[in-house]
Order: sequence, then C-alpha cells, then structure tokens
Amino acid sequence: MFGLVLAEMWQGLRRNTSMVISVVLVTFVSLTFIGAAILLQLQVQGMKTQWYDRAQVAVDFCTATSASNRCAGVEASGDQIAAVEEQLRGPVLAPYIRGYDFENHDQAFARFQQQFAGDPIASFVKPEYLNQAFWINLQDPSNSDVVIETLKGMPGVENVSDQRQFLDGIFQLLNAGSLSAVGVAVVMFVAAVLLIATTIRLSAFSRRREIGIMRLVGASNRFIQAPFVLEGVVAALIGAVLASAACFAIVQFFVQGYLGPRMPFTALVGLQEAWIVAPVLIVLGVLLAMVSASIAIRKYLRV
Repeated sequence: MFGLVLAEMWQGLRRNTSMVISVVLVTFVSLTFIGAAILLQLQVQGMKTQWYDRAQVAVDFCTATSASNRCAGVEASGDQIAAVEEQLRGPVLAPYIRGYDFENHDQAFARFQQQFAGDPIASFVKPEYLNQAFWINLQDPSNSDVVIETLKGMPGVENVSDQRQFLDGIFQLLNAGSLSAVGVAVVMFVAAVLLIATTIRLSAFSRRREIGIMRLVGASNRFIQAPFVLEGVVAALIGAVLASAACFAIVQFFVQGYLGPRMPFTALVGLQEAWIVAPVLIVLGVLLAMVSASIAIRKYLRV
C-alpha cells in the first residue's frame, strides 16, 4: 500500500513539474528570508551582549578650547580632576564601578591619530585640543545614569556620556532590517501556502477519474489524500533544504568570510547558529506543506 501511495505521489510530481518547481522556489525564498531574519536577530543579541558589556561612561574634562558654557575656555585643573576621581572611589559610586582609566592629552592624541590615520584633518589637531577623560567600566551598564547624574555637574567636567547611546542607533537599524526580512518572509510564506494549495487542487483535478475509481473500490479518504499531501511535503522539503543551504552559505561566505576579516567584532554568528536554524526551517517547511495540502485536498474531496 505504501508503494502505491509513493507511485501516485511520483506521478503527481511528474504531471505538475512547473507548479512543483514554483512551490520549491517560493518555499526556498520565503524560508531563506526567515532564516536570515533569525540569524540577524542572533547577531544583534550577540552584539548587544558583547558591546553593551564593554560600553563605558566617558567623563570629558574642559580644555582651553572647549566651547561649552560650563568651561568658559578654561582647562580643568588637577584639583578638579582629582575631585572627580575621589567621587569614583567614594562610597556612592564605587559599588557601580568595575574599573576606570584616565586618559591625558597625549594619550587622547595618540588614539586620535590611530583612528584617523591618513585623514588630512589629523594633521591640524594638537594634543591640547583633545579632552582629558576618565573611561569608566560599570558593573552593570544599565546603571550608567547614576554615574552621569553624580558627575556631570562637577567643576571642570565638560560632558559625561554613555557609549550605549551611540550603539542604540545601530541596534535599531539592525532590528529594522530583521523586521523587514520577517515582513517579506511572511508575504512569501502566504504565497507559498496558496501555491501549494493550488498545486494540490490542480493535481487532484487532473486525477479525478483515479480518485473516483479509488472511492468506488472502497479506498479511505486518508489513503486518497496521502499522495497529494506527500507531493506538497516533498516540494516544500526541497525548498527548505535549499533555504538551509543558503543560510549556511550566508554564514560561511558573508559573515565569516567577508565581515570576519574586515570587522571581527561584528562576525558573531557562526556555523553553530546555522545548524540551529536549519532544522527550524525544515520543520517549518514540512508543516507548511502538510497543513496547506491537507486543507486543499479535504476541501476538494468535501471530506
């Protein structure tokens, strides 16, 4: 009996080759978008974990060239810097701080020259133009407001900033990209469902005489439905496997091969994550085909 079901399925696939290819392609595209969205979300979460933990609070001191009204063109004195450090070591802020480093003019200048090497603007910058600063690592980056509120009004302090504010824009952009991929995937997913249902109905219509004969000889509705459901499952499974392969290719050649050497701090998704995504796509593709094909053939047979 199982051999007969497989034979019927194979016959249906051969009769509707173009529609089967369409189902494979639509399933492949939709599941690839879903896989890419999952990988992108894993990437975003990995970047948040890594970057937020490394995010620092910067306490910038006044320079003689500062335009801020707080500085009035007067550089922060040694006593003012020492007063800020005393606060960092004091009982109010110490529980929130994991460690801190002081960066003087020369160190800030060296970092600036390294970051803007080859940029013509670097030749016009002098060490005294750059802020001396404390770079503070927090026990919990979410407590940065406590440090900022305590230090921002102290004499000699031009600005206190949390580096996370610069990361939020990046993560919002990445999340928007992830949601866009999900949106496209949902549209393609609906198209795949409709296409599978249409394919099954056409296949059933082309074999209506065989279906009539099966009914006359007492074949159960489940037996009649099985080849049609398997047709959809096979087509969707091929598309899901192709989508899984595409996700592996994205990770291997784009994330690890392209981003990895150029921006190592962004290549946080590897083949391990791809192995997690692949089974999800395959199961999703099979379920998609089973549900849509079952509904289509049941409606056609008026079960």
